[in-house]
Amino acid sequence: MYETYFNLRVKPFELVPDPHFIFLSKSHKKALSFLTYGIQERSGFILLTGEVGSGKTTLIRDLYNKHYERVVLAKIFNTCVTSEQLLAMINDDFGLPVQGKDKVTLIRELNNFRVEQYACGNQPILIIDEAQNLGADLLEEIRMLSNLETDDSKLLQIILVGQPELRTILAAPEMMQLRQRISINCHIQALNRQETAQYIVHRLDVAGNANAVVFPEETLDYIFQYSKGIPRLINIICDFLMLSAFAEENCTISIDMVREIIGDLDFENHYWSNAGAGNGAINPAESTCSSEDGHQVSASRDTDAFLLDCSRRIEAIEKHLASLQPALKIHLDQMTALQNTFRSYMDKTDAQLAEINTRHDETLLAGDTYATQGVSAGPASHGIIRRIFGSSVSGR
Repeated sequence: MYETYFNLRVKPFELVPDPHFIFLSKSHKKALSFLTYGIQERSGFILLTGEVGSGKTTLIRDLYNKHYERVVLAKIFNTCVTSEQLLAMINDDFGLPVQGKDKVTLIRELNNFRVEQYACGNQPILIIDEAQNLGADLLEEIRMLSNLETDDSKLLQIILVGQPELRTILAAPEMMQLRQRISINCHIQALNRQETAQYIVHRLDVAGNANAVVFPEETLDYIFQYSKGIPRLINIICDFLMLSAFAEENCTISIDMVREIIGDLDFENHYWSNAGAGNGAINPAESTCSSEDGHQVSASRDTDAFLLDCSRRIEAIEKHLASLQPALKIHLDQMTALQNTFRSYMDKTDAQLAEINTRHDETLLAGDTYATQGVSAGPASHGIIRRIFGSSVSGR
């Protein structure tokens, strides 16, 4: 709608995860490096998490578009499914027929596919987005899919992508086997204040005009404070700001425009819930206060609640670690006992092997003696021949 007015080719702040607009902040660049390394090294499981709207799907789509040599990718974006539906979706994205196939057949054909791909020198990779929607039972089935492997390589590499809740799910005791198989683990952080400004300019530049509008520093402060550096929320705010600037035929985004947009969207209630009470949302109008000497200091009505929550979480972690100590001691004692038993068994085995070697050497020595005696017994053998064929044989 406003593209022509601002001399833009496309809208710069669309919400779709378009890889062309990917902005590599420090955190995104690190995550992309980890993903690339994991693929190149054929690591088993890779875990990628981030807040809603942090750019996980955009990163995955950028990865998908890189067309790695000999990499066969399958991607799953709908995870509110049953076990059989998930398998069917995986097989279908790998190009396997799924119509009328039961679960056992789907698993068998997927295994056959992986073996065939390995024989051809290809590397199948399964990307599961929104993995936090998978229950423990489905995550366990996904773990089982990775069991097929050679001596030096996994026949299926799996990348789990999800919101921070996924880490909570994986932290459960029953998820230990899956958790231990995760070779690469990375989390996408929100943009900081400087990256937020760079992100906005980057989007405008990719859209065709980096100077389409001017964002004064104080305006960027407001955008950062309300979006908390989440790219999707930055897009929502800036898209409305561009529309507002177009309506007013203005090329400078003022603070009043931001306040108006935030108010119209009921931003804190709609996007952060509870007026930001539990999420650390910052109200720019209340973001500073003055001390008695006039020095401006940062303040937030949620700071105490946030610190209290951190304290409670740390206390819960400490209690959990304390509760694990007895179990860890039991396991350590069992491992020590097992090590001692194994060592004793090895000592007995070594003694038995030494005895067997000694007997083997004695047997070989006895065989050599018998062979020597057999050679010297020639005349006796000759006597037997004479008795059978007669004395005339010896004269011939």
